[in-house]
Amino acid sequence: MTSTLPSTDQLSAVFGAGQRDGEAVSARLLDSAAQLSYDPTTEVDWDEPLDPALHGLNPEWSTLYGTELWDEMTDEQRVTLTRHEVASIMSTGIWFEMILQQMLLREHYAGDTTRKDFQFALTEIADECRHSIMFARACEKLGATGYAPKRSGIELGRFFKSFASAERAFAAALVAEEVLDVMQRDWMRGEDVLPMIRTTSRIHVVEESRHMTYARQEVRESLVGASRARVRSSALLIAIVTQVVVTNLVHRDVYTAAGLDADRAVREARANKHHHAMMRTSSRHLMAFLGECGFLTGPAVAIYRRLHMI
Repeated sequence: MTSTLPSTDQLSAVFGAGQRDGEAVSARLLDSAAQLSYDPTTEVDWDEPLDPALHGLNPEWSTLYGTELWDEMTDEQRVTLTRHEVASIMSTGIWFEMILQQMLLREHYAGDTTRKDFQFALTEIADECRHSIMFARACEKLGATGYAPKRSGIELGRFFKSFASAERAFAAALVAEEVLDVMQRDWMRGEDVLPMIRTTSRIHVVEESRHMTYARQEVRESLVGASRARVRSSALLIAIVTQVVVTNLVHRDVYTAAGLDADRAVREARANKHHHAMMRTSSRHLMAFLGECGFLTGPAVAIYRRLHMI
């Protein structure tokens, strides 16, 4: 892919109208939240026993699906693996949602409380708190806890949440939301997926759709008048954040939990062309938006290719 970076005038022409509509977008999102929000404590049947035959995610989304190792595994191992994989993904989701909440609070600290974007930011923070608790309870129910990101990821996240702002903060949030959204749209319809996971996925998909709309709008507003140098630097930072998030989605210990040789499993997962194709599918809309914003620069694209997102 050849990167063509839009000029400042082009960005202003594309996003200028969006800036004027920002308050209207936030107002619509607030109306949507008032009409369609969920309480996971009552929506999810936390007392329902886990059917031993049902997976944690659609088998097609497993990092090992389509490999020789997958063919050698028993049905019980496949079920166990997918349950630990989804728990690892949810644990990474909690980590990034905590980063996002802090960035939102910092972005709107001492802001105009009468603005709709300020009010929706608080609404999103409340949503993310509920989502994190929901994911934590699901992991506990699955008996699959402790899948924290690598120490390097935790420290990079600590730095990022403290200093990232504007398009860098919101585009990075969009990365995590978009990739998980596509996965969960499949999980919530999966007949061989646990009802608990189907319900938590449905809740997350519905509420995150508002968050993604908000993030896109904030990115558009931030880019009005942005210099080419700023767009390029933002593009690289967003790609680096994406690498940290994506490489922390599935912890290597999930393979040990399923009774597998973790070293072999990691090798086969990294070479798994089926999973690479699934990642490209889950990233399609995200990459289109990043391209619209001028964020698919040469260095950024190189990172996305290594992650099999392009």
